[in-house]
Amino acid sequence: MTRLDPRHEIECIEMVRACLSGKTTLEITGGATKRGIGHCIHAGATLSMRGMTGIVSYNPAEMVMTAKAGTPLAEIEAALADKGQMLAFEPPDYRALLGATGEPSIGGLFACNLSGPRRFQSGAARDHLLGLRMVNGRGETVQAGGRVMKNVTGLDLVKLMAGSFGTLGLMTELTFKVLPRPETSASLILSGLDDEAASAAMAKAMALPLEISGAAYLPESCKNRFLAGALPEGAAVVFRLEGLAFSVGERMAKLKSAFAGLCPLAELDLEQSETLWREIRDVKPFHADGSTRPVWKVSVAPMAGEKLLSMLRMQTGVDGYYDWQGGLVWLRMEAEPEAELLRAGIQHFGGGHATLMRATDAQRDAIPVFEPQPPALAALTERVRASFDPMGLFNSGRMTGPAASARAA
Repeated sequence: MTRLDPRHEIECIEMVRACLSGKTTLEITGGATKRGIGHCIHAGATLSMRGMTGIVSYNPAEMVMTAKAGTPLAEIEAALADKGQMLAFEPPDYRALLGATGEPSIGGLFACNLSGPRRFQSGAARDHLLGLRMVNGRGETVQAGGRVMKNVTGLDLVKLMAGSFGTLGLMTELTFKVLPRPETSASLILSGLDDEAASAAMAKAMALPLEISGAAYLPESCKNRFLAGALPEGAAVVFRLEGLAFSVGERMAKLKSAFAGLCPLAELDLEQSETLWREIRDVKPFHADGSTRPVWKVSVAPMAGEKLLSMLRMQTGVDGYYDWQGGLVWLRMEAEPEAELLRAGIQHFGGGHATLMRATDAQRDAIPVFEPQPPALAALTERVRASFDPMGLFNSGRMTGPAASARAA
């Protein structure tokens, strides 16, 4: 397969136009760490953004950064940490989950709209994306958005690109907001609650005015795979508090008081808290380690997560845990993906969506990886895609399956 390595935006334009002329489809990659998400792509050439790197501008006082799409995420986070700032949506690292190598890029992060445990408080990745430059499927440069949220010029296009998995255009430069890094953090562990009691405890905690930035439930089946098995005995409900040290201390005292007498309580220090939430973020219990057992990322209403997992446990081999107060459920199937069973359960408990994050190539191409859209919405999606990329050059079929690739043939 031909490999294209542009170093500048003008080279991206020339390469896209050449592929358009030759009717050559493109697989767009950054660090290639998320190729396992989505349907398999069968393209004529690979266009790697690894040469498009560098922070273009960064003003800590304005809390805005602009970087080229191939810039390693580690470089971005190091520059922010030096100024006491961060990407508030807590970017996850799925390399161990997917069995991938390489370095995650800022373009790939926003293209997949990936967010960590702080998402329910700080918003998704797309909520932090302010502007971008891209090359569309006609080989034209498009600029959208700006450096501030109130600049709404092209803002809808910015949101549309986040989560498009490279199917609409080739992003070359991104502008995004950053926020101050909390002075400290601490976590409270509630031990020994079953799924239903844990769901009720999370709902109670989130109703308190304590600015909780993390709420997860780790059932007994996978709890010992976190913190090297150092969590207290029994299933664990975990709450995180962040901010100034005196504020975290006061809010922690109130949180403990709210659950006094319900179950055993334990507090984690800063190092333990950061390690645990990083493992929750990166799906530590289901890291590949040579395994290809299917892993699903499921979004449902917070109170529906425990009902869905309980139903699945009665009908198939499955393990899982909850993040986002139960609104995000990570599931590992013991054998087959069980897509029909899972999606029927999601609809039964109020709706949501499921993404097959890890599976064999055959499994990825046999079932919908992303939640199927209703016919009217699917038709609209296809019209939008055709307006950006009429020849289907970019990552054709990644979100819709092999049948969609025929459009570019």
